[in-house]
Amino acid sequence: MQTKALIHNETDPIANMANISALLFDALKQVNWVGFYRVIEEQLVLGPFQGKVACIRIPLGTGVCGTAADTKTTQRISDVHQFDGHIACDATTNAEIVIPVQLNGDIIAVLDIDSTSFGRFDHEDQYGLEAIISAFEQNLALG
Repeated sequence: MQTKALIHNETDPIANMANISALLFDALKQVNWVGFYRVIEEQLVLGPFQGKVACIRIPLGTGVCGTAADTKTTQRISDVHQFDGHIACDATTNAEIVIPVQLNGDIIAVLDIDSTSFGRFDHEDQYGLEAIISAFEQNLALG
C-alpha cells in the first residue's frame, strides 16, 4: 500500500496527515476537498488538507465530520443536502465521506473527503479509505 510506504518511519502525525491528504487528493477522481480535522478541546480544528479554503472549527456532534467523531463511525453521505445539520463549508459539495481516526480508543481526528458528484462514494471507497486510516492509526500507536 502506497500510504504505508509514505508514512513509514515518520512519527509526526501532522506531516503524515499532510502527505495522506496530498496522496488522496491526487489519486481520487471527482473530489474537491481532502483533509483532516483534529480533535482539540472538544471541537474539530482544521488540519492538513488539499482543496479550497475550509471551515476552521466544527463542534463535535455537528455536521458530517462532527457526527463521525462523536459516534466513532464512518459517515458516507450520498447527498449532504439531506443530512440534518450539514455544514456547507463549500456550497459545491454534494457528497462526503468522513472516517474517524482513533488512538487508544479516543478519536483524535477525522479524514474528510468531499465531492461535487452526488453518490460519489461507495462501499469499496469506504473499505479502502478505512484501510488507509487503519495504517495511519498503527503508525500513530508506534510513535
